[in-house]
Amino acid sequence: MEEEAIEYPDGFRYGFDKQFSKMSRFVITGGKRLKGELCPQGAKNEALQVICATLLTQEEVIITNVPEILDVLKLIELVEGMGVKVERLARGEFAFCASDIDFRYFETEDFYNKAVSLRGSIMILGPLLAIHGSGVIPKPGGDKIGRRRLDTHFLGFERLGATFEYDALNGCFKAFATKLKGNYMLLDEASVTGTANIIMAAVLAEGVTTIYNAACEPYIQQLCLMLNSMGAKISGIASNLLTIEGVKKLHGCRHRCLPDMIEVGSYIGLAAMTRSEITIKNVNIRQLGLIPDAFRKLGVRVEERDDDLYIPRQEHYMIEDFIDGSILTVSDAPWPGLTPDLLSVFLVVATQAKGSVLIHQKMFESRLFFVDKLIDMGAKIILCDPHRATVIGQNHESQLRATKMTSPDIRAGIALLIAALSAKGVSSIHNIDQIDRGYENIDVKLNAIGADIKRYM
Repeated sequence: MEEEAIEYPDGFRYGFDKQFSKMSRFVITGGKRLKGELCPQGAKNEALQVICATLLTQEEVIITNVPEILDVLKLIELVEGMGVKVERLARGEFAFCASDIDFRYFETEDFYNKAVSLRGSIMILGPLLAIHGSGVIPKPGGDKIGRRRLDTHFLGFERLGATFEYDALNGCFKAFATKLKGNYMLLDEASVTGTANIIMAAVLAEGVTTIYNAACEPYIQQLCLMLNSMGAKISGIASNLLTIEGVKKLHGCRHRCLPDMIEVGSYIGLAAMTRSEITIKNVNIRQLGLIPDAFRKLGVRVEERDDDLYIPRQEHYMIEDFIDGSILTVSDAPWPGLTPDLLSVFLVVATQAKGSVLIHQKMFESRLFFVDKLIDMGAKIILCDPHRATVIGQNHESQLRATKMTSPDIRAGIALLIAALSAKGVSSIHNIDQIDRGYENIDVKLNAIGADIKRYM
């Protein structure tokens, strides 16, 4: 019996249990030029934070521009299980009301199973400490991209007066606090989720909390702005020194998530690799940081038109050298440095540039191990170690070959999809639930501008 491709012309419906499967795959016919407009979804990382922040008030909080992707929908189901009333008002718009949280839910197997599958579930711990004085969370899952320490979270909670223990038998972290009190803390690393968690715990703590070496990504800025609109008193927003004056109560608000800068960067890379003409609409240029300039260093033309980005069709693009003539290095760093989530895309784009570049993934190990798939496709890449890869660009003189691949994580998945769309022939990517975790209806969006991607379940 012939297998039929699955299409979702109106996007995925709310709920994730029946939509995604590890057996799902994309079949991509590459080598097609794309043309048209793309609108980025709401920022995944911001959505995970602000949804957790809704636990801090008993009043209704409405969040718009929420990406309906696997990780976000999982978190929504998790907070629903906790007793939060969730209403889907429209596509990408949800109302949350945490007026009646069932704290017994945290002792159930259902809570454990949902929380362990989602990295972002760790961020419910800060709000739970603030409103209940205790919280439990299983060791979270998510991407297999190397160690992602949780020490920052717990050291911050301890500075606020909490104690915690690790239940090795059940694989759970437990935290307790009679009363949270503000304090000065210097974070051991500028962890985004760690900073967000500590902020959410501190807004209802007694006294003043000062967080130095705080992460200052746009996601954190947005979380702080939302909390301030709820009645919190946070100053120093957009810097690495946050001052939080604790308040007794927060109220409801309405909040809109930023466009996802990672998706914007992915589309820029897609346009370059497929030699396509693409306009990316309403990107919030000021919050893209170094992303457009980093692509320009690879020779990709990126034009700003009001709040849109226009990427013209380019047959060739040349990598810049440093002023002293040395090979260009593209590396990640905490904000306002270049986000690590786009290095896989930069690496793919470099495979068809003119020139050579060193990709240095400083913040995570193992994120570069997908390059063996690109080498199989004909890319010239030297994997130096788990953190560095040297790419010798082929200037579009030798097209990548189609192949069968498996997506190991979200960002590698989108990089492989971009490679497949530029390759000659028919490729397949398995385990596409990893891509669905971070990109909403990516196949539907790209097919609308000329791609040939079929989804099979």
